[in-house]
Amino acid sequence: MSDTGFMAGMRRECLRMSGRRIYLFGIILVPLLVTVFFLSLLNEGLPMRIPTAIVDLDHSSMSRSLTRSLDALQLTEISQKCESYDEALKLIRNGSVFGFFVIPDNFEKNTLAGNSPTLEYYSNMTYFVPGSLAFKGFKTVSVAASAGVVQQVLQDVGVGPSQAASIMQPLTLDIFGLGNPWMSYSIYLCPSFAMATLILMIMLMTAFSITIEIKNYTSQEWLRKADGSIIVAVVSKLFPQTVMFTAVGFFIQWLLFGYSHFPMHGSIGWMLLATFLAVVAAQSIAVLFASLVPNPRLSLILCALTGILAFSFTGFSFPVESMYGWLGVFSWFAPVRYWFLIYINEALNGYPVFYSRWFFIALLAFPFVCSAFLWNLKRMCLKPVYVK
Repeated sequence: MSDTGFMAGMRRECLRMSGRRIYLFGIILVPLLVTVFFLSLLNEGLPMRIPTAIVDLDHSSMSRSLTRSLDALQLTEISQKCESYDEALKLIRNGSVFGFFVIPDNFEKNTLAGNSPTLEYYSNMTYFVPGSLAFKGFKTVSVAASAGVVQQVLQDVGVGPSQAASIMQPLTLDIFGLGNPWMSYSIYLCPSFAMATLILMIMLMTAFSITIEIKNYTSQEWLRKADGSIIVAVVSKLFPQTVMFTAVGFFIQWLLFGYSHFPMHGSIGWMLLATFLAVVAAQSIAVLFASLVPNPRLSLILCALTGILAFSFTGFSFPVESMYGWLGVFSWFAPVRYWFLIYINEALNGYPVFYSRWFFIALLAFPFVCSAFLWNLKRMCLKPVYVK
């Protein structure tokens, strides 16, 4: 059996991986634990029954009706009843509630007299999701209350119930949510965060496994095993990790589309191919950083910074098209961005793969770009210098 070449390099890497538990932790445990965490956190698709408070200064039949309507919503739950604005504000500050609804004094009296009383509601937007949902629930109740008062006034002046209803809502809207008609946060966020975490760990583990050779002054032996070819050295080293990360990525796809029954309107085959290409693209970026900065600490910092920023600059929560131009450019260098677009086109919308062709090509381009800098990595491997 030859002591050099691709197989020899791969055997060497498998022995190194089996002797360090960090590979098991980074390759398998972290991506799967994060995926399970988000699937369980967003199991209902959307957070329900957000804790809120009511400040009823009127204590009338109309204010009690408003309170019951607010508590009956799926989005909000009246967990606290306060007697003043200051008391409700203290609950906001200590995190007991995410918003509160204020019914002013003499609300029923002023409403029946036509004096247009003001309903106030406050939501804590520091916690964006629960704050937004509380705001939505408060707005729904206040608009419904306003419409009910106007309808009652119209009926009091002689307008029939059906005619009053047509005046209040002259148009009937049919709303269809394309791709995600359930308006489920889980369907949108879980795949994004799961793959972003997987790609982050791929970059960290790849950069670590390459730069640790230079730090420990074993890079010359690594190159010798590859007959002096840096391409063979890198490919043989990363091949076991590629297999393991791809298997983890495929298992995540099964958790999403098989176990959790996320919608799959296209072909699962294209999604698996996109996952494999995303794994290779993430490894390529890490190899690029290791080639430019062959220092474990600095290369890991670059990988961590790039991977973390991918959560913000790839369009999960804010569209890239609405970002400043110089910020949107960062999305071009994140493999998870192209995987995310393929997921939207293939799984949610069921478009033909033709419309995702450029995203696949972009993922394929990452290995070719990183290979242009392997000469510097080879130079550092031949003369390893580790700077603390």
